[in-house]
Amino acid sequence: MMTQAILSARAIGAGESRGRPFWPRGDTALAFGLLAPSLLLLGLFTYAPVVQLVWQALTAQSTIGGPQLFAGLENFRALFADGAFRKALANNLIYALGTVVPSLVLALGLALALVRSTQVNALLRALLFVPVLFPLVAAASIFLFIFLPGIGLLDYHLAKLALSGPNWLGDPDVALYAIMGLTIWKNAGYYMLFFLAGLQGVPADAYEAAILDGANPWQRLRHVTLPYLKPTIGFVMVIGLLNVVTQVDHVFVLTKGGPSDSTNLLLFYVYQQAVETYDVGRAAAGTLVMLALLLAITAGSLRTLERSFGEKEP
Repeated sequence: MMTQAILSARAIGAGESRGRPFWPRGDTALAFGLLAPSLLLLGLFTYAPVVQLVWQALTAQSTIGGPQLFAGLENFRALFADGAFRKALANNLIYALGTVVPSLVLALGLALALVRSTQVNALLRALLFVPVLFPLVAAASIFLFIFLPGIGLLDYHLAKLALSGPNWLGDPDVALYAIMGLTIWKNAGYYMLFFLAGLQGVPADAYEAAILDGANPWQRLRHVTLPYLKPTIGFVMVIGLLNVVTQVDHVFVLTKGGPSDSTNLLLFYVYQQAVETYDVGRAAAGTLVMLALLLAITAGSLRTLERSFGEKEP
């Protein structure tokens, strides 16, 4: 056995000294043959659509179904000159700040409260996870009944307190915040699961040492729990940002971007351009801008977390 290993090592060294790879050519061909189906699917369903999207963003059609003519950056100029796009961009930024941060804070609070494994906590975890099981369209339909002005569930309970609510989905100053409430309700239980898993990785010794040093609960949270949860926070934040950009079903069900474009988000704007106005070039340009914005926000969020908590765990 030892002799065979030595002979193999010598053979490898001899192959390397002659400038040739030590593996047989047949193995390389076999490896590429095994990878070929995956590479083909990756090219067809990942890279080919991206190339097609870039081409569509640089072209224009004079008529529906007509030839695509190269237009350069004209679609991007028209995009940023469109007031509806600028409104959707501003709405998406407000929507991201108003949903991702509150959802993360709420999910972390719920995870800290329910981290102990008891029967009551297990029941509460299950109940808090129930909204995640609803499809977004179904959840939006439920909230459509809740937000009905005057006769909806929310206004019904406000009337019992001698209060009157606004037109939750018809007031331009309120509608976007109503949709934010739905998003937070839908996602908090999902993010809670990640934080519960992350809390299992915090060593008990770190808490015991902090208690012996006289740290109060807030200090233990700040100096022990949060640094250990840094990877989880970064991961959940990225998931939240992805959801902000990719989830638009509730806008379609509740408001269709109205009133006065107050709830129009980037993905719904792209849908309008592609499906309602048949402006595929502008829709493709909006998609590229949306993806670039998502990458920038995600990278900035991760860098901010690294600076806040440090690169190393305590």
